[in-house]
Amino acid sequence: MFSKTWETSRRRYNIVVERNVRIPMSDGTEISADIFRPDSKGKFPALLGMHAYPQQPQAAPIKPSAFSLDNGALEAGDPNFYVRRGYVQVIANVRGTGKSGGNYDWFGPQEIRDIYEIIEWTAKQPWCSGKVSMFGVSYFAMVQILVAALNPPSLKCIFAPWALTDLYRDNSYRGGILGYGFLTNIIQGYSNPKLESLARKKFGDKKFKTAIAGALQDPDIVAVPELLEALQNPAQGGNPFIVDALLHPLDGPFWEERRPKHEAIKVPAYIGSCWGNYGLHLPGAFRTWENLNVNVPKKMLIGPPMYLERPVYQLHYESLRWFDYWLKEMDTGIMDEPPVRLFVMGTNQWKEADDWPLPETKWTPFYLHEDQLLSEHEFWPNEGADSFEDSPYYRGYLEYLSPPMVEDTEVIGPIVLNLYASTTDDEVFWLISLREVDQQGKEKILTRGWLRGTHREVDPERSKPWAPFHPHTKSEPLTPGTICEFNIPIVPTGNLFKAGSRIKLKISCSDDAPTNTFELIAGGNIQRQSASRITVYHDADHPSHLLLPITKGNVIGTYITGGKPYVDF
Repeated sequence: MFSKTWETSRRRYNIVVERNVRIPMSDGTEISADIFRPDSKGKFPALLGMHAYPQQPQAAPIKPSAFSLDNGALEAGDPNFYVRRGYVQVIANVRGTGKSGGNYDWFGPQEIRDIYEIIEWTAKQPWCSGKVSMFGVSYFAMVQILVAALNPPSLKCIFAPWALTDLYRDNSYRGGILGYGFLTNIIQGYSNPKLESLARKKFGDKKFKTAIAGALQDPDIVAVPELLEALQNPAQGGNPFIVDALLHPLDGPFWEERRPKHEAIKVPAYIGSCWGNYGLHLPGAFRTWENLNVNVPKKMLIGPPMYLERPVYQLHYESLRWFDYWLKEMDTGIMDEPPVRLFVMGTNQWKEADDWPLPETKWTPFYLHEDQLLSEHEFWPNEGADSFEDSPYYRGYLEYLSPPMVEDTEVIGPIVLNLYASTTDDEVFWLISLREVDQQGKEKILTRGWLRGTHREVDPERSKPWAPFHPHTKSEPLTPGTICEFNIPIVPTGNLFKAGSRIKLKISCSDDAPTNTFELIAGGNIQRQSASRITVYHDADHPSHLLLPITKGNVIGTYITGGKPYVDF
């Protein structure tokens, strides 16, 4: 990859492969790694990838195909690319998976300490220059951000896009709602996981059995066959993994020790995701961007809603520029470019920026009105409410639709739905989706938001008007019939609503039938098993509204008449 002013490492080496190299940990456990290095006596920077999946396919000669649940674990990148350009690539199974020893720790402190040790072991090998980075997406990226907070001396940078950074909020309990689908599927993809119940170790046998009995009394949980089976047989197969999540329904120490300390990170970080990954990794990119120390060099790329093909290769050249700059001190020009790049859906073009959220953002309220109208117009006198049923027999919903956009209108950034509602139940699960409806009436989902009603508490010190923060540390039952305000964060999106298209808001309490892999990943949420009637209020005293980040367009707003404010004769 060349330019008039910079270049990257050239393709010049053959490859030597060493399989199942045993890397000793300080407690005597051995980690299994495959090492791919140049066929040369020189010393080279190393790229480390750590994961819990089958090892052989990570570097297999597989033709790339679209991301799916079947091939999603192939996240290491291609050693043939990096090694031929003067890098050593080390791909290893984390403790308790594959051929590595010990018990699986699920991103816990032991797993991350292991990676610290492997980084330093790698730096001391005769083929290494002493400089190490890490590469890979998803699992490979998540552990990068966790270990970067420990600042191993030999870790010089990370390349970690598609990394959720909060296992509670991004994965297991989105908005406090148990997302069992991903949990029950991901453990099946791990390679030879050696599991012990972390909850049993923490609680002791007596408290553990009491907690299991309590979970078995939750009708929303036991309605899911996989969860019921896991609770009834907590020591079998992958069940310890599932049960550990089930027995920690609130945020707390269990989840905190699996959460990166962004403020401690000192190494340069390349992060990102894609707009389609709103149900898993996308929130983590923005959280990392906002919480990294201001002095840490960083770049963020948010791509089109299609993840990356598997095996991963699309970001090879971008990562090469990053590695060459930080590991080989080559002037690749990468740090001369704006730090934020966003693919804008609807234009299929990239937008560059210096910060996130974008400085030009105007958060604009779109109010929920009668007749399912979504509009910037304030409420009329005596506006009322809309209701729907949520029950095992009928999963109702409400939709609100804006008038056609008068001009091309760009929406990029965090979103929140401030909703006033009541229920006949003592709990409600809010599942919100933001959609685009084009001029032909075809609609697509852009992003989603979640909130468990009993987790509605907001921490004002950690919140912004466009990004409420819910601690999820306690459950406050709802009083049937009482109106409450629910501040529901919606994962950021980046879309151009073209003139004539409409914005649709869907309010429901259950998943839609998935139409693609992204919707499947964002689904798999438990549902209420008690029947209830839910009412959404929209009047002057209860101003339910969607707060949208307008970055371009919509200068004079939408027209309730349909964008034709004159009369034809």
